[in-house]
Amino acid sequence: MGNSADFIPAFNCNIEMPNGLQWFNNDLFVIDQKTDNVFVLDIKGETKKNIPTICENGSGITIGDGFMWLGSNGRTDARSFRGTDTHMNWILKTDIDTGEIISRFPTPDGGGVHGLEWDNGNLWITAFNPTALILVNSKSFDIIFKFNIDQSPHGLAIHNDGIWCSDRVDRNIVKYNRSTGEKLEQIDVPDDGPDPHGLSINNGTLWYSDAAYPNPVRPYPEIGYIKI
Repeated sequence: MGNSADFIPAFNCNIEMPNGLQWFNNDLFVIDQKTDNVFVLDIKGETKKNIPTICENGSGITIGDGFMWLGSNGRTDARSFRGTDTHMNWILKTDIDTGEIISRFPTPDGGGVHGLEWDNGNLWITAFNPTALILVNSKSFDIIFKFNIDQSPHGLAIHNDGIWCSDRVDRNIVKYNRSTGEKLEQIDVPDDGPDPHGLSINNGTLWYSDAAYPNPVRPYPEIGYIKI
């Protein structure tokens, strides 16, 4: 069992399926699984920018090296087909202002990708074959470090020596030592809490998003923070 926590909505969320989060320079970048656009929000949740992308079934998002990195998670059922859709799993490197694609890389295990996190020039990626967290070089995509986990991994967020990973199947958020893979801490999501999809850290506080809309427990999209 893990620690109990309060999941507190931060503002009224106008993004229908907020599947990935990344705080960057006091702005919150959100990948919308419904439209595959990236919404840039201020601290009050007001939309500053809506960036179109060629992402398909968008999930993870992170910012690094001046670029926006997106998890394109294969065939989407949330919107109609576009000519740029490939129905394949990619990591997209895109322009942070326009969303224009710079390059794209296949996922390390060839499977879906739900979470991304920048780490000092490298990139953490969630994997499912087997379930694992994988650190790759952001330029060559060579694997630097990998450790298996007993989760169905989704959002990622780095804090000090740890990396948090959310699991909407077992409804928990686990912190691992990102140098060794050792499990350090666990937060259990309450029965009436959100589906933990995206994660990000802002000033030491863990933020989450719930893209399961409609959700029988919480029938609305949600972005908020966690009080342990």
